[in-house]
Formats: sequence, structure tokens, C-alpha cells
Amino acid sequence: MDRRSAAAPAVTWAGGAGAEVMTIGELSRRCGVPVRALRRYADLGLIYSAGRSAANYRLFGEPALWCVQVITGLRALGLTVAEISQLADIYLRAPGEPIGPHLAGRLRDARARLDERLGGLQELRRRIGDFEAAHAAELAGDGFRAQDPLSRPAGG
Repeated sequence: MDRRSAAAPAVTWAGGAGAEVMTIGELSRRCGVPVRALRRYADLGLIYSAGRSAANYRLFGEPALWCVQVITGLRALGLTVAEISQLADIYLRAPGEPIGPHLAGRLRDARARLDERLGGLQELRRRIGDFEAAHAAELAGDGFRAQDPLSRPAGG
């Protein structure tokens, strides 16, 4: 993972003789992730890099596909890019340290955010139900038009 910050270790995939590399556009096509997102991930050092071409294009090898798969999997579980970046930093800085407990903590954080969102959605559902109950007559007919000051007959 080619880390951009000076404090983070740089990991560049060297590949072997004849190892195939791909541009960011090719990586995008192969993994179905937009180029813009891949650039962001690469800038954060979340994707193993194969360096740059003579024309300064970003180059990636097969290991980049694994990185993108991990990122998209963690995003699908509700982790933020910042949380994934923190996990990647730990993963690279402490290769002998199990990453699982750190991931478990981030998953707990994601679950807490989800529970908060669900609570808000349940409250909204309750307010909709209360509104429907309080305005059943208007919802069944044209009661709202009668309340509109511009829809009332002149002189009324």
C-alpha cells in the first residue's frame, strides 16, 4: 500500500519479471469501482501500487484488486474510508499484531451508527403514522385544498 504520509510505511508491489500492470482505468473496469474513488484510495495509500509509468500514470498489479475488494467489502459493512485508513495503518505498521480486534472495534462503531440511524427512522415512521391518523379525512379527500388561501373562492 503506497502510503502518501511521511509517517506511514510505503509498500509498493514490485511484481516479478513480466508481471502485468494496469492503469487506474483498467483497475476501475476490472473491479467496478469509479476511477475517482480509486484515486482517493490510492492517495490514502490503501491500494498496493506498482508505481508510475513514464507518462506518470498510476500503475497497479494484481494485488491492487485484493486491496479494492477489501475496501469495498468494509465499506459495504458501513465502515468509513477514515476507519479503513486507520485499519490499514495498523495493518502496515504492526505486521505481527492481529488486525481482527481492531476490525471488531470498527464494526462495533458502524453498528452503533446504524442503530442511531434506525432509531431516527423509527421516530420518523411514528410521526408519519401520527400525521396520517390526525389527518385521515384530509388524506381521503381534498381537505388540504380547502386550507390553501389561494384555492378558496373569492369572498369566502
